[in-house]
Amino acid sequence: MPELRPGPAHGVRPHSTVRPARFLLSLLSFLASLALLLVLPGPATADTGAAADEARGKPPAHPELHWMGSTIRSHEKPSTPDGPGPIPPLAAVEGVDVSSHNGNVAWSTLWDSGVRFAYTKATEGTSYTNPYFAQQYNGSYNAGMIRGAYHFAQPASSSGAAQADFFASHGGGWSRDGKTLPGVLDLEWNPEGQACYGMSASQLVNWAKDFFATYRARTGRDAVIYTSTSWWKQCTGNYAGFGAVNPLWIPRYGASAGELPAGWGFHTFWQYTDTGPVVGDHNRFNGTYTRLQALANG
Repeated sequence: MPELRPGPAHGVRPHSTVRPARFLLSLLSFLASLALLLVLPGPATADTGAAADEARGKPPAHPELHWMGSTIRSHEKPSTPDGPGPIPPLAAVEGVDVSSHNGNVAWSTLWDSGVRFAYTKATEGTSYTNPYFAQQYNGSYNAGMIRGAYHFAQPASSSGAAQADFFASHGGGWSRDGKTLPGVLDLEWNPEGQACYGMSASQLVNWAKDFFATYRARTGRDAVIYTSTSWWKQCTGNYAGFGAVNPLWIPRYGASAGELPAGWGFHTFWQYTDTGPVVGDHNRFNGTYTRLQALANG
């Protein structure tokens, strides 16, 4: 007689109590995996940091605080109106100065507006380099402008010689191509403390001497100096020894360049506003375009 085996009850399929358990385990496993994905860091993308900001034409996440003239308005009261008065016909070459706080610059727009020269911040102290330097320095050149580079001085942090070396090695060089201006030493009010960097007049003068001597040894050119008359008087005792060699760039937001520091009978550049079109800082070269080309050629 055949062996009888117990079968399933009517209407109930085998393993009906196992499948719901398997489904529940699978669901719990999926939810655990999803939670893990949410907390793990994702891969780095190109859309982060200063490089992405540069690609989008935006300033970096931590914008630069120091640039040519960034301390002038807070220390020196501009005359009225804030802009140049009648410009002599032989001093009508328009220029701009830029740094990383400007981001990517619309050079073709500036060229179309009449701008013919540009200075770009290259360095500060012995550690900072402008992340937008290539777009700004090469972009102005490619637009047809005569271009140059400048260094924002931090005299209390390192020697003039060390900062001149750093500048010359990171964009402040010079070549006789007819389109490159000599480098500029930006020496203005201390943006982070004592107006004169906690240094005496003789210490600051010697610091500048070391910078100029080293820059000349590195490039063969005498650097331009950007400084205000008020700062120069207060912090160097109105030293007159650089006027015969180093061209002067004077900031004064008003109708004229005004009084010059001792030793200079005329200015070479005049920063006449920090609220100009496209980029804030606009300048005039004190001569014809031919003379600007001569300065570039040394």
